[in-house]
Amino acid sequence: MIRTNRRRFLRGLGGASLALPWMPSIAMAAHADSVPMRMAHFYVPIGVVRRGFFPGEANDVIPKGNLGNVMKSLGKQSPFASDEPLDQLTPTLEPLEPLKHKVNLITGMDRTFQQGTDVHAQCASCYLSSAVPYTVQGTAWPLDRTLDHLVADVIGTETPFATLEFSCNSHRDNKESIYFDNISWYGTGHLAPSIRDPRKMYHRLFSTQEIDRYRDITDLVLEDAHDLKMHLGYEDRHKFAEYFDSIRTIETQMDRLEQMKSQLSRVQLDEPPEAYLPRGEYIRLMGDLMVVALQTGLTNVATFMVGPERWDTPFKFESLFDKPRSHHQMSHNQTKMIDDLLKVDRFHMEQYVYLMEKMDSIEQADGSTLLDNTLFTYGSGLGDGSTHQYNDLPIVVAGGGNRVASGRHINMPEGTPLANLWLTQARLLDVPMQRFADSTGMIDGLMAERL
Repeated sequence: MIRTNRRRFLRGLGGASLALPWMPSIAMAAHADSVPMRMAHFYVPIGVVRRGFFPGEANDVIPKGNLGNVMKSLGKQSPFASDEPLDQLTPTLEPLEPLKHKVNLITGMDRTFQQGTDVHAQCASCYLSSAVPYTVQGTAWPLDRTLDHLVADVIGTETPFATLEFSCNSHRDNKESIYFDNISWYGTGHLAPSIRDPRKMYHRLFSTQEIDRYRDITDLVLEDAHDLKMHLGYEDRHKFAEYFDSIRTIETQMDRLEQMKSQLSRVQLDEPPEAYLPRGEYIRLMGDLMVVALQTGLTNVATFMVGPERWDTPFKFESLFDKPRSHHQMSHNQTKMIDDLLKVDRFHMEQYVYLMEKMDSIEQADGSTLLDNTLFTYGSGLGDGSTHQYNDLPIVVAGGGNRVASGRHINMPEGTPLANLWLTQARLLDVPMQRFADSTGMIDGLMAERL
């Protein structure tokens, strides 16, 4: 019997090593019934060009300028029935062709919006929340604990990281607030900060020195906390208990990392370079780290932001343009820049498909793939960057294996809450959740009949 660990055979970043299929001769403790389900969200900012993404809208009106108060489609909803095979792909969706049998295009989903704040501020921050407007105290946004953390409360209890938050915002200037640059929140006003730097994420996942440093800090904090608790009055102890529990969570996380330390040391991943990376390479590098984290069991839940909302600092899309371009500014000038915007939309879809293909190449202990055991969702908090509409959002759900009836276009009735999709995904992941924010029901068409 071969004495080794499957993590030795993980595909390295940039193709540094080969991703091998599952081999019975490798001595592993994993069994078919132990393959976990995962969730990952691939978030694209500023919406999409509708005529390139949505079936049936190829000849609809091109928005003129910054139509910030329209908040709805200028054209027609897709003419397709509620459940049709995903045969003909629109230009933006064409990269999905090799794996279209493992995806669903979902249209007609609407977001909630709370009047009185900037449209973009609610796009990312409330994307996974969808709380009912004006019901959450102490916030100008309908922002509550997000889906990733609600799900991780159930399927993230045994992994070193309950969730991981990835961001591909390479800008060093902070032009906007945290609400424009994060989709993951522990709760109202409590950000789950994302990591932008590939090196920092690499060290967080695989560096044993990082683990030791966190352990030293946590031990000191717990020691101080224990001393402080002895001097508190009765009424203050309840508040202190919440703080103490959060520190204990960090300690538990460190214990799990310690248990995996010997295995993590065998992961053959080159440390990311400090040098500047082209846009596509940077996104794929962060994506590689996310996939490896899901594959190795470091986490079962991840969020991945391609870029921030309304950040006018330009990106240099090396494969697309010869000069840096601002995605946000282009979205407000579709009459002149629609072809360039379509290139950006397709570029983002290509990165999503790259990660899909990588997940689908990783075989699990039961012969299924990592993609089969992951609900991997592409989406945006806007349906269009010019109209700033919160209705009919661009959503693609990949993976899920035999839990999901895939390969279809599911066109929901106009006005269907996005929260219905989040409730459905929680159900597919066996997370008991009676409702989710403003949900009115589940998307039955997404689930296989056996569920």
